[in-house]
Amino acid sequence: MDATRYKIVFDGALMPQTPLQTAKENLARLFKSDPAKVDALFSGQPVVLKRDLSEDEAEKYLRALHSAGANARKEADRLAGLSLVETEDHPSPARATAPTADAQRMTCPKCGHEQDKASECSSCGIIIDKYLARQAELAASPPAQPAATPAPAAAQSPYAPPQAQVGDVLPEYGELKYISASGRIGRVRYLGWGMGAMFLMLPVFAVFAGLASVSSSLAMVLLIVAVAAYAVIAVLFGIQRLHDIGLSGWLWLVNLVPVVGSVMGLVMLLMPGNAGANRYGPPPPPNSRGVVVLAWSTALVAVIGILAAFAIPSYQDYVTREQLSHYSQDSDYGSGEDSESAAPDESSSEQ
Repeated sequence: MDATRYKIVFDGALMPQTPLQTAKENLARLFKSDPAKVDALFSGQPVVLKRDLSEDEAEKYLRALHSAGANARKEADRLAGLSLVETEDHPSPARATAPTADAQRMTCPKCGHEQDKASECSSCGIIIDKYLARQAELAASPPAQPAATPAPAAAQSPYAPPQAQVGDVLPEYGELKYISASGRIGRVRYLGWGMGAMFLMLPVFAVFAGLASVSSSLAMVLLIVAVAAYAVIAVLFGIQRLHDIGLSGWLWLVNLVPVVGSVMGLVMLLMPGNAGANRYGPPPPPNSRGVVVLAWSTALVAVIGILAAFAIPSYQDYVTREQLSHYSQDSDYGSGEDSESAAPDESSSEQ
């Protein structure tokens, strides 16, 4: 008894936590096909991607499709053993009923004209033996094929078997890029990297303070260059944060719009990123301990700033009231001395 043959069936179902757009792009890359043609696979109707496979071959195709995000399945292919090809045991009806007189007739190998057996075709005029000898000579020495031949039409179909190595898998995590508009970073890394860039600006401010006493113009140039560099880095961090959410980096410009920009800032800080790969690449790697510490330091700096906003005005008010109190006491003391000095003068004048 022959071993069971299998077929691969796909009805548009996706693997858990796999976005539809990501699955389409992975299948287009796996089948080496146009993404527009892959859309036909997600019509909801079962589609047979491959037939007549052994169990090992079927499992190999399933692993490749599952890695791409397509929840395909294998089924027994009951039509794999059926064939309409004519054999000696099962000849075609026309051949079975053909009269023996057809053995004396022939068909021209070039034009297909049917005639009685002869050395020359009565339709196209070729010498049959010479034509067959020439065809045999051409078959023995086929022309050299070019290095890169175009793929046949069947290979361009989305239902064709994968041409690439089906064992390839997507990377689990993406590469971190500090100064780049590509890639993805999460909420914690967004806060940590932003605080790290702010800490790097502190030495620049110290140099600016020392240089201002020597040359104010040179100190101002240094400050402008440092602030511009910090702004560029902050924008790149924001673009990568938007990529992690699955949004375009151009939406960072919404931060420049009054009122609406504050909402976008909260979205970038609070909205979680996509769990799996999206159109901007795989998810970022797990946060390191240093990134977590820098992110928590952001909250600490914010608390200190709020406390300072309340404490500094209160302290200034206290200092002002103390100065006024000392001034009033000094005034009262001065007026008392003036009155005492004036009394002896009056008595002496009376004398």
